[in-house]
Amino acid sequence: MFTGIIEATGKTISLQRKGSDARISIYTGRLDLSDSGIGDSIAVNGVCLTAVSFAADGFEADVSAESLSRTTLGQLKHDSPVNLELAMRPDTRFGGHIVSGHVDGLGKVLDIRPVGESISLRVQLPNELACYVAQKGSVTIDGVSLTVNAVHNHEFEVNIVPHTQQETIIGHYKLGSHVNIEVDIIARYLERMLQCGKIVTGRANSDDSLLEKIHDMMDDGTAVR
Repeated sequence: MFTGIIEATGKTISLQRKGSDARISIYTGRLDLSDSGIGDSIAVNGVCLTAVSFAADGFEADVSAESLSRTTLGQLKHDSPVNLELAMRPDTRFGGHIVSGHVDGLGKVLDIRPVGESISLRVQLPNELACYVAQKGSVTIDGVSLTVNAVHNHEFEVNIVPHTQQETIIGHYKLGSHVNIEVDIIARYLERMLQCGKIVTGRANSDDSLLEKIHDMMDDGTAVR
């Protein structure tokens, strides 16, 4: 599990294809790997990877065909900049939101607009992800936890403060850049529970289950009050 607070930026050393999979080598820069070991999780541009070997200033990980097809990792080249975050510890601050490192799909940068010293990004979502992004909710872009300022159909806007521009790869974005998107995991689970028609609790069969009420209201088109 991660928080979406980027700890360092690094660079891609190599991406070697191995059949439908790949082995990626990452230079981690100032990221502290002193307490990391083989088998630990490290997020690269928001993608949770398992470290299989370490060097003094980097690590290697295997990338599955699923990750290559669903994320931007397959597009990385030598010296491509990447966001890095180690898996969270129970004794660290939880400064962002719950990030699993399981990317849901690719977004596309449609607009980059200065707003004071910040910039406003407008990002296009895949149609199937649009319902999971809400105004003032959380979304993860390339591993960065961000607050959604506005939603317009299949597009949303976020504000990037100067610190985030400097400490992440967002400052490298251009119009048309593809980015990894992870939606709020709570929205995912809520949808699944509604699909199942009940929540597994001590009151799962109760007529006044909140989720059952919401499910019924969605079915008959009435508003939730």
